Amino acid sequence: MAVAINTRRRLFVKRSLAAHPERVHFMAAMTTYPPLGVAVAEHPVSSRPATFEELARLPDEFVDVAVGAALIARDVHPSLDLGAVIARFDEMAAPLGGAGLARLPGVAQADAIAEHMYGLLGFRGNEDDYYDPRNSLIPDVIERRLGIPITLALVFCEIARRAGVIARGVSFPGHFLVRIDAAGTEDAPVAVDPFFGGHRLDTEALQRLLARAVPSKAFSHAEHLAPVSARTMLVRMLIHLKWVYATRGDFARALLALDRIICLTPDSVAALRERGTLAARLGAIEAARSDFSRLLELAPGASDAGSIRAQLEELRSGGVL
Repeated sequence: MAVAINTRRRLFVKRSLAAHPERVHFMAAMTTYPPLGVAVAEHPVSSRPATFEELARLPDEFVDVAVGAALIARDVHPSLDLGAVIARFDEMAAPLGGAGLARLPGVAQADAIAEHMYGLLGFRGNEDDYYDPRNSLIPDVIERRLGIPITLALVFCEIARRAGVIARGVSFPGHFLVRIDAAGTEDAPVAVDPFFGGHRLDTEALQRLLARAVPSKAFSHAEHLAPVSARTMLVRMLIHLKWVYATRGDFARALLALDRIICLTPDSVAALRERGTLAARLGAIEAARSDFSRLLELAPGASDAGSIRAQLEELRSGGVL
């Protein structure tokens, strides 16, 4: 039943996009990505999920954030070659292969990756058009060398991993960061700002950054530099992308981003509430009823349960919210 509803929801999104081309005018300038001419024999397709749904069903430890980001981009670039995208990371990291970065202190590792990524390769944060959806689509980030903190963090971590450096994303309040841990040492992790040139952030800088989002909170390495899972990173990417689409009036693509979020976190009451509400407003009544019903199963005592039940009754009677 759920599979059938999801299939109908996807068909609804496709029809909506076809019927309202003005909602996706900002996609017109995007590049279509054919194979990029890089050999991908080292990345056998058989070992990689072919769809986002397949990836979302994997145990957390097997979710590859780069593959997940490429699958998100495939919603915009249907012919996208996943192997070619992964091969681009290999290509970008190749010059660091013999540098012996794994033996260096964390500070030196951070500086070497930053110099390579921002100095040599030319990546930078898109300060001029932060909310351009291409900043959230990893093939576009790679081609344009422009991104937002979380997508630049993904590129940083993928390059670092291939160079033998332990670099992981950090869901810092208000600003996604990267942490580097030098193997075999007890040194404190090194925090890097992926949006502003890979600059290192000391404790004072981290406290100032935290104060912008949570003024009364004291910075804690253990709490605020905790690395996130690939699943969490993909959800945060999708939340931003969903918001960008919604603010541009492209509600069909916002609904699709919510589909992806719920694939990754199927029991998220907040996401189900948001998707159900948006689906109802777009006229996808059956999908909205399914989400609201599931929400009430998961959280029958939610503070807005009464309102959700009333909306569900209205939808069952054929009404549109």
